[in-house]
Amino acid sequence: MLPLLLASSSTYRRELLSRLRLPFVCSSPDIDESHRPNESAIELVKRLAEQKARALTDNHPDHLIIGSDQVAVLGERIIGKPHTFENAREQLMAASGASVTFLTGLALLNSQTGHCQVDCVPFTVHMRVLDQARVERYLRTEQPYDCAGSFKAEGLGVSLFQCTEGPDATSLIGLPLIRLIDMLLAEGVQIP
Repeated sequence: MLPLLLASSSTYRRELLSRLRLPFVCSSPDIDESHRPNESAIELVKRLAEQKARALTDNHPDHLIIGSDQVAVLGERIIGKPHTFENAREQLMAASGASVTFLTGLALLNSQTGHCQVDCVPFTVHMRVLDQARVERYLRTEQPYDCAGSFKAEGLGVSLFQCTEGPDATSLIGLPLIRLIDMLLAEGVQIP
């Protein structure tokens, strides 16, 4: 088996990948993550996932490289990482009582052969009706400023949800393991 490389500095993705009990290393790709004009949210996350994987091929020519990217979509609007308390409060208040779809782009690149599998896994969260005091308490406790849409689903973010729907709950955290396993199997990786 070729060694696995996670093209990410995300602790969330690292924790998820470790569930598969396969040895891997991490390296952070340096890419421009800007949204292109007229690019759909699905096209964006698929392109960025693949770009992250491809950005590391020169330094890792004989690896299976995993790239992933995620955005949240509220209505027609793409919402990314808030970075600040104020932006997070605005995102969560806008999502109150609404549905937010998380789109996670996933790429598995065999840097030896150049073969790349790319997909997008959706996951929808139906939000509770939220008031500003509850949102601010959540933000002070969780500080989810590095999470798309201001949701830290592996923590208290779940308390903001009414219900969820989708093929793979791990996609909500940023690395869809069920789809990744399919890709790894297609590359001949033995999953314990």
